[in-house]
Amino acid sequence: MANLTPVHFFAHGSTMMLGEESESADYWKKCGDEALAHSIKGVIMMGAHWAAADDAIEVSMNPKPAKSPVAYVHPSKYQNYDLQPDLPTGQRCVKLLREAGFRARGNPTFDWIHDTYLILIRMFPGGCPPTTIVSMNPRFDPHYHMRVGLAFRRLRAEGYLLIGSGGTVHNLYRNVWYPMVNYCDNFAQPTPPCDWALGFRQSFEDVINYGGGPRLRLGITRLMKHPQFRDAHATDDHYMAACFVAGAVGAREDEGTRGELGAEDWELTNMCNSQFTLGAWDVAAAV
Repeated sequence: MANLTPVHFFAHGSTMMLGEESESADYWKKCGDEALAHSIKGVIMMGAHWAAADDAIEVSMNPKPAKSPVAYVHPSKYQNYDLQPDLPTGQRCVKLLREAGFRARGNPTFDWIHDTYLILIRMFPGGCPPTTIVSMNPRFDPHYHMRVGLAFRRLRAEGYLLIGSGGTVHNLYRNVWYPMVNYCDNFAQPTPPCDWALGFRQSFEDVINYGGGPRLRLGITRLMKHPQFRDAHATDDHYMAACFVAGAVGAREDEGTRGELGAEDWELTNMCNSQFTLGAWDVAAAV
């Protein structure tokens, strides 16, 4: 028996989630404070904006990554935040992926994107912990990305915090942009969210409420066949982080692990930023 760290699925939303205060930002900070209080060894993240250029998976091995610019946010919010790439853990992640049968390699030139460092800044404003960024595979196969999370599950017993940064409902083509473009108001809701957004969001929460274990893996991967999935996700990239999380807390030994909604914000009318946690600190489980 070992104590396993919880696993987070965070919907990072628009870039303005870095610049504006929100319930999600408060929850990210709370989760970061809890992680530091439990002396995490490091963070391992899969985001939604980086996929390998071919049929493979990559791990960031850039010792001094730059940050991609963030639209609609003043540079003072992120420019001076020092990133802490964890190269030894990155090498280990490549090894674990290869042992699990993946075509995996390190990427020594990748610069970090807001989907990951936005979350890190919000969680750990006092300083970035050692962090490893893992890419997606460009085929966007849900079962592939679930197995990536499963390959890393053992690291939870060693004190690593696993995070998927994507979106619950994230269809840029069906957002309402004019309040943000004209007034820098990303939280304006001139109309309620559309039925398809509300419907898929509820189905997603229902699956998380199953808790961990194989049922979670089945539920998350099957949601890509949901009749409202393509409305909720015009592209598959922001959903792969959820599949990663489902694998990380999807072993049979994870059955009974509680899933809960910690915070939620709607942006741009139809973009739902739900923040979910599966598991809790100091809970023992078989590894």
